[in-house]
Amino acid sequence: MTHLRIRTPEGVEFSLPLAGPVSRALALIADSLFIWCTMAFFGYLMMFLSVVSQDAAGTGMTVGFFLLPFAYLMSMEWLNRGQTIGKRLFGLRVVDAQGLKLRPAQIVLRNLLRAVDMLPLLYLVGGVACLATRRAQRLGDLAAGTVVVRNPKAARPDLDQLIGTRFNSLRAHPHLAARLRQRVPAAEAAIALQALVRREETEPASRVELFRDLADHFRGLVEFPPETAEGLTDEQYVRDVVDLLYRPRLAAPAPRPAEPVDDMAGTAG
Repeated sequence: MTHLRIRTPEGVEFSLPLAGPVSRALALIADSLFIWCTMAFFGYLMMFLSVVSQDAAGTGMTVGFFLLPFAYLMSMEWLNRGQTIGKRLFGLRVVDAQGLKLRPAQIVLRNLLRAVDMLPLLYLVGGVACLATRRAQRLGDLAAGTVVVRNPKAARPDLDQLIGTRFNSLRAHPHLAARLRQRVPAAEAAIALQALVRREETEPASRVELFRDLADHFRGLVEFPPETAEGLTDEQYVRDVVDLLYRPRLAAPAPRPAEPVDDMAGTAG
């Protein structure tokens, strides 16, 4: 299996490419370099502390050596929605294997089990597990119910045909529109786009439910003034959000040509 396929209750199917052992190893090397730099800086701090108390410095070094790597990986994956610095560099992301929202417990569990995956050295157990499992999961992923996917790069669609050039009231607040673009990852933008592309293939009741969930999600990310979306259905709201995400700067319409002036108009007859 090279793709993670997720089918929503509304009948819409999404597919995300799975990350292989090589790309995951490269991301891990990048993270390891960052962790090493962090621990080196921490070591210098402990050297200053040793002037005051060698016991405290020794204890700090021991605790930091074990806790800093796990603290970095867990905090980055939680705060950056499944991405560490290494994963971001190589376009990878940790996601729930069922397409649900990634939970803190999953992040903690998959990272704690790194202690097993890295045995006997150089992540040999984890690497063998990635090669042996259908979804390229190491033991931590299997226990936590997570997979690592390639972050999809959403292609620029023909929005003039899909959405048209109707007035988008969300553009009246450019600072909020910019904030929304910052908070919506490419994967979520692609899901909203695919929902619009496949809306005619979805049952009417499921279509209403799907766009209600999407609209509620985007409203929770950035709150626009109530009057901005007044009178918009959930589907129209999602359409305007997709318009903002994929067309951040909408070209201004060309000026209308001036009407010819009748030289005889207004002259006395």
